[in-house]
Amino acid sequence: MAITGSPESTTEIRSIYDRSKEVKEFDDTKAGVKGLIDSGMDKIPKIFIHPSENLPKASDPNTTHLQIPIIDLEGVRGDQRIQIVNEIRRASETWGFFQMVNHSIPISVLDEMIEAIRRFNEQPMEAKMEFYSRDRTRKVRFVSNFDLYQSRAADWRDSFVCVFDAVDSLGSESLPLVCRDALLEYKKHTEMLGETLFGLVSEALGLSPTYLRDIECMKTQFMNCHYYPSCPQSDLTMGTKKHTDPVFLTILLQDHIGGLQVLHQQCWVDVAPMPGALVVNVGDLLQLISNDRFKSIEHRVRANIVGPRISVACFFNNHLSPSNRTYGPIKELTSDENPPLYMETFAADYVSYFYSQGLDGDRPLDHFRKNSGVI
Repeated sequence: MAITGSPESTTEIRSIYDRSKEVKEFDDTKAGVKGLIDSGMDKIPKIFIHPSENLPKASDPNTTHLQIPIIDLEGVRGDQRIQIVNEIRRASETWGFFQMVNHSIPISVLDEMIEAIRRFNEQPMEAKMEFYSRDRTRKVRFVSNFDLYQSRAADWRDSFVCVFDAVDSLGSESLPLVCRDALLEYKKHTEMLGETLFGLVSEALGLSPTYLRDIECMKTQFMNCHYYPSCPQSDLTMGTKKHTDPVFLTILLQDHIGGLQVLHQQCWVDVAPMPGALVVNVGDLLQLISNDRFKSIEHRVRANIVGPRISVACFFNNHLSPSNRTYGPIKELTSDENPPLYMETFAADYVSYFYSQGLDGDRPLDHFRKNSGVI
């Protein structure tokens, strides 16, 4: 006897959600998340709804008593250098994050960079669409969710990406006029600050000040400029789901809105915006070459009914330049008692694996760990 479906099961079949269709329709608009807001929608599309277990909860532990370290760089070239190096060492070993003040970048440059990203995202849609692309070889591009087609749920975020490479410099004419001057000025300052920071981190590892620069850890400067529109149902989605950065170091500029959280002792801790401060975090590749001494920590960004939130993540890496250099635990940091924990890898291979997994995937560091059973 044939078994027929119940009315309930028939209804369920009819209501099966075609995620791939909705994803493509969203992507084809080339308008990003802001395009949804501009259309007047008051409920977020289903592709943005995250599983409840991945969302912040009212029952999460109260962490207002916790704060990531704040490091004052004043005196970094004088008698305060040893103290600053020690503070960076402690922060990198325990938190993987710290905020920098008195870092030498004028507040006017920081403010103009935030406003430039606002201008880019709030210009007419047609002006942005010419930059919209999922081609990672393009050094200037606009996109919403790099892992849109592979993630279980999309994040409430648009991104403008700009890649500066030491070998193949980016021509200024390829940058959008609306934010060109601010990008070039900010890049100049972060490049100089990166030199200082990598020197301090090298010393914090007990190495010569030029060690990390000499092994080309900052050869590529990759800016990810995020625009998080206000979200009408911020309790259902994320600005950015939890992840770590597949780089050596990240310098983050954030506006006053807030939303960044760091996982510390199994609790999500808010990184409160500080006027004029920059956030620094250890990336996966720095954890790899330091043989787990410095920690690349998971972090995320909450969606917010208040917005837009704007941030600029400046990643330092060596994944685009033609290079025969591989990265593994630094020999000076290993011993018979502290053997290498990771396989040697090209930076480009590490980043490619990260992109193949998306933010929902397994943590890339585990894939490159020795005796992981994967490699």
